[in-house]
Amino acid sequence: MAKPSHTGSYYAASANDTRLRPQLNEEISVDVCIVGAGFTGMSTALHLAEQGFRVAVLEASRIGFGASGRNGGQIVHSYSRDIDFIEQHYGEKTAATMGAMAFEGGQILRRFVSDYSIDCDLKPGGIFAACNKKQFRELESKKALWERYGHKQLTLLDATQTQQHVGSDRYEGALLDDSGGHFHPLNLVLGEAAALESLGGVIYEDSAVTEIKPGNKATVCTAQGSVTADFVVVAGNAYQTGLLPKQESKSMPCGTQVIATEPLSKDQQQALLPNDHCVEDCNYLLDYYRISGDGRLIYGGGVTYGAREPDKIEALIVPKMLKTFPELKGTKVDFAWTGNFLLTLMRLPQFGRIENNIYYAQGYSGHGVTSSHLAGKVLSDAIQNQAERFDVLASLPQYPFPGGRALRIPYTAMGAWYYDLRDKLGI
Repeated sequence: MAKPSHTGSYYAASANDTRLRPQLNEEISVDVCIVGAGFTGMSTALHLAEQGFRVAVLEASRIGFGASGRNGGQIVHSYSRDIDFIEQHYGEKTAATMGAMAFEGGQILRRFVSDYSIDCDLKPGGIFAACNKKQFRELESKKALWERYGHKQLTLLDATQTQQHVGSDRYEGALLDDSGGHFHPLNLVLGEAAALESLGGVIYEDSAVTEIKPGNKATVCTAQGSVTADFVVVAGNAYQTGLLPKQESKSMPCGTQVIATEPLSKDQQQALLPNDHCVEDCNYLLDYYRISGDGRLIYGGGVTYGAREPDKIEALIVPKMLKTFPELKGTKVDFAWTGNFLLTLMRLPQFGRIENNIYYAQGYSGHGVTSSHLAGKVLSDAIQNQAERFDVLASLPQYPFPGGRALRIPYTAMGAWYYDLRDKLGI
């Protein structure tokens, strides 16, 4: 039987740890069983192991197989819907709690890297780039909003100043976040896995969960074994099916595409991104890019609703890259891949508890890097009877997509087309 493998990404080709962990083939008992070895699962596991819990992680494929090991590798704070939206729709009290933790995920990520000496090419600085005057006004509002919630490491840049950070004439201006940054995501989650193992946690790969049996002690079953645990955390996100059937109509896997060029010369790197910051634009269907640790331009963008994998990723992404950096025409693309994230109707994460001791967190809607690290801390606290923040997140309404499973993809695509057109028209 073939061993599970990662997608053919640049990250998989440059992973620091290629070991395959064992498959679960026995019955074991732990304090907490976590389903899914991505950022949510690893952050939860590591926070609990640091407090002395016995933790086992079950992964259907490989550590970081899903979005955690395939994403753009950017530290972007807050949520896919920002704090002003939360305040408007869910009230000041909910917004105050969520605003207070909107910047915590990046701090957790950096602490893990520091405390466990994780080698993941972590670099500081992130830029939000405005493609038109309307988006620049929105960045002015974002700066004021974030500063109201205590996040002060922000600088507005006009068009000329932006070109000192991004070697492109596409942008009307930008917002520089000095506490943003970028990194090799697969090496980060692999480093977190090694940290967990150093604290006594165990990880089983190629161990897809087939059933979770509730009870005072829940039983998590795989084809070859089972785990009995006081608590279970379901953290499979977009690559999980069948374990949370009531949630499946309330979320939708979506794909995003990424390429990595051949290594660029130092002069090319300096011309493109003089300060080595990462960049994402402000479009609804946004582009994002950065320079890797070995000098490649990693460029991603676009969304395929329903997690359909396009046949020719390069044909979708290279034109976007050349619109930003036309001087890269003829540059070889060494890697092209796609990965799925989980979208919710309100573009806010879904937290919940089933039968008192089965928890879940998912649906970060494109903001998963920091939100998933925060989720691990929130879930860990809840398991330790400190559930105030979990309860606020779990109180957010979870709505099904209009049209049900049959029509959710075309309806959502129509909505995205509308917002994409508004971005192009600058309205």
